[in-house]
Amino acid sequence: MPLDFDRIRAAHERVRSYIKRTPVLTSSRLDEACGAHLFFKCENFQKIGAFKARGATNAVFALDDATAKRGVATHSSGNHGTALARAAKLRGIPAHIVMPKNSSKVKVRAVESYGAQLVFCQPTQQAREAACADVIAKTGAALIHSFENEDVMAGQGTAVVELLEVPLPQNRCARKSK
Repeated sequence: MPLDFDRIRAAHERVRSYIKRTPVLTSSRLDEACGAHLFFKCENFQKIGAFKARGATNAVFALDDATAKRGVATHSSGNHGTALARAAKLRGIPAHIVMPKNSSKVKVRAVESYGAQLVFCQPTQQAREAACADVIAKTGAALIHSFENEDVMAGQGTAVVELLEVPLPQNRCARKSK
C-alpha cells in the first residue's frame, strides 16, 4: 500500500487515543522578522518528548496479532527506541531495543522505564544492525525501523493531520506585504 494522505489519516485514527494532541504555536515577532506566518507544531510536548511516539505507535498497532505476539525490535540511540518501548507496552507485547553502549543514561533509563529488553552493542551502524538482526533471529520479533518503515512514516505524518485542522489566517500561504 503506497504512503499517501489517506494512509496517514488512517494512522491518525489508529493512534489518536495513544498520543497527545500537541499545540500549534505562533510568534508574531518571528512572523515579522521573516515576513510570513509561521506555525510551530510542538511535538516536544508529545509522549516521550518527540514526534517519534506517533510513528512507533502506529507501526506497533498496525501489526496483526500473530506478528505482534512475537514482539518488536529496533536499534536506536534514543527517541525511536523509547517510542517503540512505550508503544509495545501499550499493546502488551515484548520490545527489544538495541542501543550503542555509549548511549546517554537518560535515554537508556527512558527505554527501561517502559519495560523493554535492552541489548547493548558497539557504537557503529554495522554493530547496531548486526545486534538487531541477532535479536530478531532469536526472538522472532518484527523489525520496526526508525525511518525505513511506511507505518512509522504514516504515524509521524499524523502531526500534519492535526496541523491542518488548526484554523489558520486566510493568507496562510501568502507572504506578508511590506
